Amino acid sequence: MSRAKVIITDLDHDNIHIETKLFQDYSIPFELKQCKTEDELIDECQGAAAFAIQYAPITKRVLEYLPDLRLVVRYGVGVNTVDLEAATALGVQICNIPDYGTHEVADHALAMMLNLTRKITQMNNLIRNGIWDYQKSIPVFRHSEQIIGVIGLGRIGTAFAQKVQSLGCKVIGFDPRKKENQSKFVEMVSFQELLEHSDVISIHCPLETAEDLINEQQLKSMKSTAYLINVSRGGIVNETALDKALREGWIAGAAVDVAQKEPLGVASPLLKHENFLCTPHMGWYSEQSAKELKRKVAEEVIRFLQNEKVHYPVNTP
Repeated sequence: MSRAKVIITDLDHDNIHIETKLFQDYSIPFELKQCKTEDELIDECQGAAAFAIQYAPITKRVLEYLPDLRLVVRYGVGVNTVDLEAATALGVQICNIPDYGTHEVADHALAMMLNLTRKITQMNNLIRNGIWDYQKSIPVFRHSEQIIGVIGLGRIGTAFAQKVQSLGCKVIGFDPRKKENQSKFVEMVSFQELLEHSDVISIHCPLETAEDLINEQQLKSMKSTAYLINVSRGGIVNETALDKALREGWIAGAAVDVAQKEPLGVASPLLKHENFLCTPHMGWYSEQSAKELKRKVAEEVIRFLQNEKVHYPVNTP
C-alpha cells in the first residue's frame, strides 16, 4: 500500500510543511483538501486509502461511498466526528494522537483555575474602568485549603491533578474507568461526592462517554463558591444550564476552552457574565505541540501504509 493515496481532508493550520516532507520521504502521494461536509468528502476524495482529518465528518454514509478508504487519523484526541461503529464494521482503522499536547492542556486548565480563583481578569477589568479596590475581589481563598475535583484521569487529567497538587491543594477524582486510586495525590470518589465537595472542578473526559454530563442537576449540587473549568469538549457542559447557574449564583464562575458549537458567538449569553472566561479551543497549542501533532499524524499514516503496527488505534476493525 506504499503508493496508496493520502488526503488531508481539512485543516486550519497555516501550513503542511512537516507532513509534506515526511510523505515525500516515503514517496507517498497526497493532497490537501478543505472538505467540511459529507458531500464534499464523497465528491472530492474518491480513491483515497487514508485520511488525515481535523473536523471532517466521517459518517457511515461517507465510509460507504469511499470503498478504498482504510485509515482515518485525526489531528487531535477526540473522535466524536467519526462513526466508530460503522468504521469498525467496514474495516476502517481509526487513529488519534492522544499524547501530543498533554501538558499544554493541563497548563491551560491550571491557568484558568488561577485566573478564576484569584479573580485576575475581573480585577483587571475594574482597574481599566477606574476602580482600584481589592475588596471588590472578596472572597478569595487560599489554594492550600482548597479541594480540586478532576473528572477524567487519563493523561491530561492526571497531569492537571499533579500540577494543582504542587500548590498544596487536596485533589479528588472521578473516572468510571478507574475505580482505584491512581496515585498518592488523587483520592478517588464518587461523581456526586466530587460535585458536592470540590472548590474547583476541572473536566478532562471524552465527549463520547460524557455528553451533557454537567447540566442543571449537577450544577445545583456544586458549592456556591465553586468554579467549573472545561478544556475537554463543549457538549459535556450544558451551556443553557451553565448560563442559568451563573445568572442565579449557583456557582462562583466558570472558564471554558470549548463550546457546544464553535466558535462561540458574541450573542452567547455566557459572555455577559463577568465571572465567565472563554478561550478559542487553544488549550492544546504551543509551538512545540503543533509540530509534534503534525509529525505524529503523518508518521501514523506512514506506518499503516507500510503495513506496520499503528501506535494509536481507537478501534479494532
